[in-house]
Formats: sequence, C-alpha cells, structure tokens
Amino acid sequence: MIILTGPCVLEDRDTVLKIAQKLQPLSEDKRVEFYFKASFDKANRTSLSSYRGPGLEEGLKLFEEVKKEFGYKIVTDIHESYQAKPAGEVVDILQIPAFLCRQTDLLVAAAQTNCKVNIKKGQFLAADSMKHPVEKVLKTRGVDEVSFEASKQNGVWLCERGNVFGYGSLVVDMKNLIAMREYAPVIFDATHSAQVPSTGGTTGGNSAIVPSLAKAAAAVGVDGFFFETHTDPSVAKSDGPNMLQVDDLYKTVEDIFAIQEALKR
Repeated sequence: MIILTGPCVLEDRDTVLKIAQKLQPLSEDKRVEFYFKASFDKANRTSLSSYRGPGLEEGLKLFEEVKKEFGYKIVTDIHESYQAKPAGEVVDILQIPAFLCRQTDLLVAAAQTNCKVNIKKGQFLAADSMKHPVEKVLKTRGVDEVSFEASKQNGVWLCERGNVFGYGSLVVDMKNLIAMREYAPVIFDATHSAQVPSTGGTTGGNSAIVPSLAKAAAAVGVDGFFFETHTDPSVAKSDGPNMLQVDDLYKTVEDIFAIQEALKR
C-alpha cells in the first residue's frame, strides 16, 4: 500500500525532523510504500498573513536533510511551472494541487521531470474529467494511451479529496474512487477530505471523521492513502483541524490493513 504522510507544510527544522522520526516505523513496514510529504510553500492559504513555509530554496535543503537522515522518498506540491525542475531534482513525487489540476503548463513541467506525478482531483470536477490531466502528463512522456496500466508504468497517479457542495462543505463520493482507477492508480486523501474550507480567515476541518473516511475508501479499494500528520495538530501552522496525530495515524493504518485482509477472504 502506498502511503504519503507528513506535515502539511515544512515548519521549523526541529518540528519537521521530530515528525519524520515518529514516522520511521511506518517507513520500515514491509507492507507500505512510504513517502514523506510536506510543502515548501503553501501558495493557496486563505489569508495573506497565514504561514506559507520556508520557500523553495530552504525547503529543498530541508528535504535533502530528511532524505539523508532517514532515507525517505519525498513528495511535495508545486504551484508554479518553474518549481518543477529544481524540486524534481530532490523529491520523488511532484504533486499537483487540486485547484491547479487543469493547468497545462504545470502538468507538462512536472511530466518533464523524472518524478512520479500525483494529480489531485479538483473539488469542482467530476471523476471522468480527470482523464484529461492524466492525458497531458502521459502525452508529454510520449504515451498516447490513457489507462490504469499506462499510468502505473509511467508514474502518474490521481488523488481524491472530495467535492464541494454548497458553501464550505466537502463530500466524498466513493464512486469517484472506482471511476478514476480507469485512468490511473488512485490515492485517497483522507485528511483534506475532512476539511471545512475557508471558515473565516482560515480553513477548518474535522479530524475525527478521517479514520472513517479512510476505512470506507479501503473497503471500496484504492492504491494508497494520503494523510497529513503532526505530533501536535493543535499547534500545526497549516491544516491542523483536519490532521491526524501520529499515534492515531498508526491505528488508522492498521484498521485499513485489517479491512484489506478481510476483503481477501
């Protein structure tokens, strides 16, 4: 099972390394294909005054330190085309944010690196619309066929994180998990699916529902999971309300494995 997990944004060095150390047992689990996730710049924060991260240059240095100390593969998101090349020289997966999943130049720039590309489904899109972002990446890599196998072989994933219905509400349609696997391996983003977007000057959330959403996705069948986690979500500098505390992450992962084992019987 693929697991992408870590803090929403790179905070101070000590906090990042502490979280990375706490995730070491998960990284060593033979059942898991592990990636450490964090953002060097959160360019889509609700408020101008919200913490965005250390930026590209300092962020990549911190990623290099995490890789050197723990041996982790890294995933980070990019918001501008120029970020793809330098980030792609350090990290292993470039993630395309949901709001930017139709941005052709960004997708092409990511496809031109040697990284896997994880494309988050826009909160405003139907599942079948995600064929087109996948096609942009695959064609840039010289592949004309859009299929699960073609995407798997060429390092293209899709990521579900819910759809917007009404004002400030995200709803996960589990049918999307099935539909998108026609085009690519599917990662379920359990923590962002629990968001309550733009509640005043910040984004809120309800982390209590994260384990239930993850278990539902496991029952449907996905290729991996995305969890934002922190040693203390109450003081996280971004997305704290929908993050899992690290110990709760481990319990949720074990529940997922139990569901997968039950389905094999």
